Amino acid sequence: LVTAKVPSTPHDQSEGVIAGAGLVTDGAERFLHGTTVATNALLERAGARTALVTSPGYEDVLEIGRQDRPSLYDAAVRRPEPLVPRPLRLSEVSEQLADAESVAVSLQYGFREPEAEQAVRAAIGAGYPELPVSLSSEVVPEFREYERASTTVLNAYVQPVMARYLSRLVSAGSQAGLADVLVMRSSGGLISAAGAAAHPASALLSGPAGGVVAATELGRALGRQHLISFDMGGTSTDVCRIDDGRPEISSERAIAGFPCRLPSVAIHTVGAGGGSLGWVDPGGALRVGPRSAGARPGPASYGHGGTAPAVTDANLALGRINPEGRFGTDLVLQPAAALAALAGLGAAFDLGPAEVAAGMVEVVEEVMAGALRRVSIEQGADPRRSTLVAFGGAGGLHGSALARRLDMAGMIVPLHAGVFSALGLLLSPPRQDWARTVFASEAGSVDAALRALDRAAQEQLVEDGVEPSSVRHRVDVRYLGQSHEIAVDYRPGEGWEALASRFHALHVRRNGFARPEDPIEAVTVRVAAIGSPALRWEDLPAVRPGGEAARGIRPVVVGGREAEASVWWRPGLAAGDEVLGPAVIEEPEATTYLGPGERATVHDSGALVVDW
Repeated sequence: LVTAKVPSTPHDQSEGVIAGAGLVTDGAERFLHGTTVATNALLERAGARTALVTSPGYEDVLEIGRQDRPSLYDAAVRRPEPLVPRPLRLSEVSEQLADAESVAVSLQYGFREPEAEQAVRAAIGAGYPELPVSLSSEVVPEFREYERASTTVLNAYVQPVMARYLSRLVSAGSQAGLADVLVMRSSGGLISAAGAAAHPASALLSGPAGGVVAATELGRALGRQHLISFDMGGTSTDVCRIDDGRPEISSERAIAGFPCRLPSVAIHTVGAGGGSLGWVDPGGALRVGPRSAGARPGPASYGHGGTAPAVTDANLALGRINPEGRFGTDLVLQPAAALAALAGLGAAFDLGPAEVAAGMVEVVEEVMAGALRRVSIEQGADPRRSTLVAFGGAGGLHGSALARRLDMAGMIVPLHAGVFSALGLLLSPPRQDWARTVFASEAGSVDAALRALDRAAQEQLVEDGVEPSSVRHRVDVRYLGQSHEIAVDYRPGEGWEALASRFHALHVRRNGFARPEDPIEAVTVRVAAIGSPALRWEDLPAVRPGGEAARGIRPVVVGGREAEASVWWRPGLAAGDEVLGPAVIEEPEATTYLGPGERATVHDSGALVVDW
């Protein structure tokens, strides 16, 4: 297993991707890729100029939305502006489409009558053959016109951006000897590059999903079934709860404020990362993030022109990051620049660089602790039974403090923590997720719909060159008249009573009550056809220590006072070795910090198991 980490290339991510791949291989039969291209296009509002063709009277569905209040007591809250401007929301194919770069088609009953949407696509193709068209009946054939229209618009909005990017990547990869390209999708599985280009909304969480898969597999190897993955990168932190050895897969979530009704791991993201900048708000309080230094200029210590202090600069000033260290292959840190940036921010509070650095760490850790509470306490799950799996370039620097703040069972820092999401791609199987709304009240209709989707999903896997290894079936069920559903595991042929019994039990667990005497309704059936991953955890090579582990002593700031921390080179640590805090454990792609009273034990897998 060979790893490498290179700086991002902001103008064209594929350049950095191919450069990184070139450091670890001279060609491969299959190239697995996780990307934030679609996500960034949405967050930065840099997608295509999109038109929506819908049924008469539904032109404003994107703006009307639902009447829920995500921030009930915030007087200044504003809904995001629709991705489709009003002049391009149409009830017929017209000359206004000449102003569009991509088209979404979402008719009122498109989920039930796909032929009508196909006719609209044919009409668009006749007049505007260059326009890419996304049909709701293909992207998300489910009822609820607002969520279906929103998801289809998301797909159309990012489709040209993703298609161009993947075209460049596939071409460059082919020249570099990287043949078959598969892309991570939000649900934790892989699809072909062509599939991702056609349905990029399914890959809006492509980047962080690999880390959740890898954390799940690591938990199984260590016998820990209840985890929270904590992926702290440069711009954001992604957290996800994993219970009973399985991450939650949600069929709907909001991304940048827009509903996306496609399967995804239930990741919650906050704008807090190593590149998050410290600043002073209008009330005179210290804030950290969501403003970010980005890849360029990056933190002040990168020496690329950044003048505002980032969390990385704060950790450098506190001694947690080696002041003489390198990031990636060739980035030499500049501690003087970090101290100057911190001093500039500290002047607003009459604080020195070390004091403002400690304040920045305290603030950003509270932001991240809020994310951990969001996926645990706020969802009725007790974090005290969960172990934090900390990874990403900065995850190990803050993980133990956060785990202790929530009184969690411990922390695990996996081997290759800085590229753990990439490792997760090797552990992720090819996957096809298919769904269809049925509105059924008896098992025969449910079974027939599931079997039809089962065949279609497996056929698509085979078409992508993958042999199916398993199929999962779920049914969204509700009490007749309810406005929300619960996903229930079900295999065709098990019968209506089995489906009802499981639904009642889940309803009690989720809502505290059940009404077994009331009729139920099967709303939507879902199928996931899954292939075999490139590797399983047990296939990973055994860890062999190399180099001297002990690297001396370095001053760190703990509780406002300077203390001595032992410094360790992680590749030199052997299974069973123990490190007591305060300590800094360095590796090529990441750093782990242990506070006083914390202890890390090296597991057979090379993971650091931290307790206190």
